[in-house]
Amino acid sequence: MGIRVVLADDQQLMRMALRTSLQTEQDIEVVGEAPDGAEAVRLTERLRPAVVVMDIRMPILDGIAAARRIVGRRGGPPVLVLMMTTFDLDEYIVDALRAGASGFVLKEATPDEFIHAVRVVAAGEAYLSPSVTRRLLDLRGSSLRPVQPPLRDGAMSTVTPRELTVLRLVGRGLSNTEIAAAMDLAPSSVKTHVGHLLAKLGLPDRVALVVFAYEHELIRPGWADEEPPLLDRNS
Repeated sequence: MGIRVVLADDQQLMRMALRTSLQTEQDIEVVGEAPDGAEAVRLTERLRPAVVVMDIRMPILDGIAAARRIVGRRGGPPVLVLMMTTFDLDEYIVDALRAGASGFVLKEATPDEFIHAVRVVAAGEAYLSPSVTRRLLDLRGSSLRPVQPPLRDGAMSTVTPRELTVLRLVGRGLSNTEIAAAMDLAPSSVKTHVGHLLAKLGLPDRVALVVFAYEHELIRPGWADEEPPLLDRNS
């Protein structure tokens, strides 16, 4: 079964462009379009897509509020939200993550990046476009900290060297497939390591791991211009 997608954007031309990007992909099906957040919520309840691509600034109900309702709904399989906007302002990034969005991509992204983001989110991973990841890592102070819960005492001491390497690569925005290639592991093994990290550190999702890696100085601003962290293939 293909990835069922609902597109939510108040600009018809943008919805047409997004649909055009997706409709040639054999594993993706656009099942509905919404001009506002309220209609996106209604379509989600009726069509049960795997992913909702959600604009932030929309009439009636904005994308952040709509995402919060969609992610918080009960019953049936979860519906994942990929936020999309022309605005890469800090407040939108943080608000989208707090609303439970699984990804954040800018409208200036290439069609290939957009399609990749839909697939990553549909696979249950978090996706942040490179420019958004850099901005997220550059955030300072209290505006970012509420995204993650307090660290449990001694939690880091239970993290193995290999898990630490995975955590650093997750923090740099790599997908499971990219981490698997970098560490010469099977993607399923990387997924297991990510699951162990979430459990050990008491974090809710992959995006929180990115925040955690930055807050605990496992990565730092300028990460994109540095060599990758030492890859541990044996421990």
